[in-house]
Amino acid sequence: MRLSLLIGSFLLLLIPLHAVGVTFVSTKKPVVEDKPKFDYDVALRTSQSAIGKKLGDHVFTNAEGKQVSLSDFRGKPLVISMVFTSCYQICPMTTRHLSKVVEKARDALGEDSFSVAVIGFDTRVDTPEAMQYFANMQGISDKGWHLLSIDEENLASLTEELGFLYYPTSSGFDHLIQATVIDADSKVYRQVYGQVFETPLLVDPLLELVLGRPQPEQTFLSSLGNKIKLFCTTYDPHTGAYYFDYSLFVGMFVGFTVIFSIIWFMRRELHKGKKPA
Repeated sequence: MRLSLLIGSFLLLLIPLHAVGVTFVSTKKPVVEDKPKFDYDVALRTSQSAIGKKLGDHVFTNAEGKQVSLSDFRGKPLVISMVFTSCYQICPMTTRHLSKVVEKARDALGEDSFSVAVIGFDTRVDTPEAMQYFANMQGISDKGWHLLSIDEENLASLTEELGFLYYPTSSGFDHLIQATVIDADSKVYRQVYGQVFETPLLVDPLLELVLGRPQPEQTFLSSLGNKIKLFCTTYDPHTGAYYFDYSLFVGMFVGFTVIFSIIWFMRRELHKGKKPA
């Protein structure tokens, strides 16, 4: 009898546990892929490394639904601002401040001395209609700015050339706030950062590009005039505006007059000393 019980117990141990409804539950957590996250230092290095790169001839759609390309802007400097129109705070604030600085630059350089393009990088949302609505809300619809939508293919290459990194989030996108100054040959000349930045950070590069570089078919006198204007255009931090500083000419005139007077006096005295007694 005891022997029978021992044999029966042993046989029960041999029955697979899953046959009697016993299951094992893994205690390991499912593997979740880490999405790339915004890193300010990496974004800044990437942005700075773009300086000197030449942009390709990317294609856009403007607010009127017409196709334009980057080559349409060549021949004079271009300021590019990347936004997404569903942004409810940072992009609008950045755009309004950029508008104020652009007006100061145009006052100093002329209305048509450079162009401004706002590009929507949320390709699914930033349609021509959305770009126009964004411009209306930020008060730039009558400023002569170019409001541009772009497709995924052109966006990928453009953002790489601009050094512009962005990452989707639950509330929109994380990205470095930058305005990019492009020269007349479509090369990245300067990067300007921040929602609110000092006026000279944007205007000074434009001054250098518009007045400091010789233009095609420019006469010598015109080039000289631009050099003088570049040298004498000064920023007043109290008014936040640029003005032509005539005092520099006055100082130069006084300096030359003093030097000439000293030379004339010395020559006269030397001439007197040579006369026979």
